[in-house]
Amino acid sequence: RNEPIKLNLSEKTFIVTGASSGIGEFLSKKLAQKGAHVVCAARRADKLDLVITGIKSQGGTAMSVPTDITDLQQCKSLVEKTIERFGKLDVLVLNAGISMWTSFEELNDVSFFRQLMETNYMGAVHCCHAAMPHLRSTGGLIVSCSTAQALMGFPNHSGYAASKHALHGFLESLDIEMRDEINFLEVIMGWIRDTELRENALGPDGQKMGENKRKHTSQSVTLDDCTNAIIAGIETNKKTIYIPGKLRWVPFLNVFFKAFLRRKVSKAVDDHTD
Repeated sequence: RNEPIKLNLSEKTFIVTGASSGIGEFLSKKLAQKGAHVVCAARRADKLDLVITGIKSQGGTAMSVPTDITDLQQCKSLVEKTIERFGKLDVLVLNAGISMWTSFEELNDVSFFRQLMETNYMGAVHCCHAAMPHLRSTGGLIVSCSTAQALMGFPNHSGYAASKHALHGFLESLDIEMRDEINFLEVIMGWIRDTELRENALGPDGQKMGENKRKHTSQSVTLDDCTNAIIAGIETNKKTIYIPGKLRWVPFLNVFFKAFLRRKVSKAVDDHTD
């Protein structure tokens, strides 16, 4: 059987948010190795500079634009600088995000739910709004680095799941409005090792968990495997990919075997809590 035609990423211009560490950093480096022009965005300029230096030392093309995605003007500036430098935008990767790890009942203060929504949802809205005209002119792509928690409820993650549900609904609506003028890829991820998401997750007091972070089990996926799968999804024009692959059962189970799925999820969270 014929292999699917692979999109050539060389000379394509990418914006990657949350590019200073974890998935964003790995993805940026790998895209640059494939000849893409990568614009790395995150709040921490010093960390971004290290990523850019690494890419350039390997012969890649990249620039850093320190950006707080919760600020609409900064997102507009990010896109403007991208167009100034590379003349076009082909792919927007929505990767920046923060998580939480605590039951709702344990919370002393729920105000950080606003922070989750501002970053995970409104940050993506800001980036999409700024990028839209440019993506339209290239027939470009929006990649959402999301989670199974966008598709179902999740214990200890109520505010995070809510923000990802919001993002899922927003992008699904955009996909319908765009009528294929812009493409969309939703990456549904489980637990990924070696990112800072765990230590930056917000605990019962609304502060980052840091050293108290939850440990990963053998069910988690490496950053290398995760980013390879995302790139393969982009190259083969997928609408949805699941990392690990078994997560593709979540939508089906959530409709037909909800109680079973909830038990499995609760056990998985408990395994990560020890």
